[in-house]
Amino acid sequence: MAPYAHPEVLVETDWVAQHKNDPKVKIVEVDVDTSAYQQGHILGSIAWNWTTQTQDQVRRDILNKEQVEALMNQSGISNDDTVVLYGDNNNWFAAYAFWLLKMYGHNDIRLMNGGRKKWLDEKRETTTDASPTHSSTGYKAKNADSSLRAQWSYVHDGLSKKDRALVDVRSPAEYKGEILAPPGLIETAQRAGHIPGANSIPWGQAMKEDNTFKSAEELKALYAGKGVTEDKDVVAYCRIGERSSHTWFVLKYLLGYKKVRNYDGSWTEWGSMVGMPIEKP
Repeated sequence: MAPYAHPEVLVETDWVAQHKNDPKVKIVEVDVDTSAYQQGHILGSIAWNWTTQTQDQVRRDILNKEQVEALMNQSGISNDDTVVLYGDNNNWFAAYAFWLLKMYGHNDIRLMNGGRKKWLDEKRETTTDASPTHSSTGYKAKNADSSLRAQWSYVHDGLSKKDRALVDVRSPAEYKGEILAPPGLIETAQRAGHIPGANSIPWGQAMKEDNTFKSAEELKALYAGKGVTEDKDVVAYCRIGERSSHTWFVLKYLLGYKKVRNYDGSWTEWGSMVGMPIEKP
């Protein structure tokens, strides 16, 4: 069985259990359900609230460089620390945080394979203690790497280019324009459908039943079977950018695609902009 292109970015629950007391390993939980951490979490881990800590609170945008530095400092994370991210919903927002930190140049970031659910299913130790407080570390972020991110204009300009591939990772019902968002999620667009030419490859197809990632062979067959190959410039999108971060992680780090971007504006931006082309089956 072929290994992942970058196996070092994925750690198993056993590895986390063995390293959770290592002072140079910082474990961060990022959940869709922002109350999940309080219900029980890995001992020593800290929580990031995706609604208030990983996005700008005034503009609809990612954190800027100074905001990332502030987040890392208040979390007690140094530039040379190993950051292990995990969360609910198969690591949706853990993958988003991974993408964000890679944008600003943090070197050693890893996802815990199987996420929060696997840790709990294995009945591993948890605590309800409050998130620990830390002293500032003097963290310094790099300038944002724009090659990891797609803006709407980049997506629009590439619609007719044969060397581009768009991956819509939402549910089939969202792709078809039957619904605007999954049940219970409030961020929506003005119109339903998908970006013209986008391939429907729901993020969950990359996962096994135990919430871990499929093998490299299975993943390669999944994406290549839809024309999403390593030689193309690939853009993944969803509704607000978290599920597409998950697919971005799969393509870039597990399969080793060199040119893959996350369109974090995603459908809530595209489907609300005046004059943007939309398709429905």
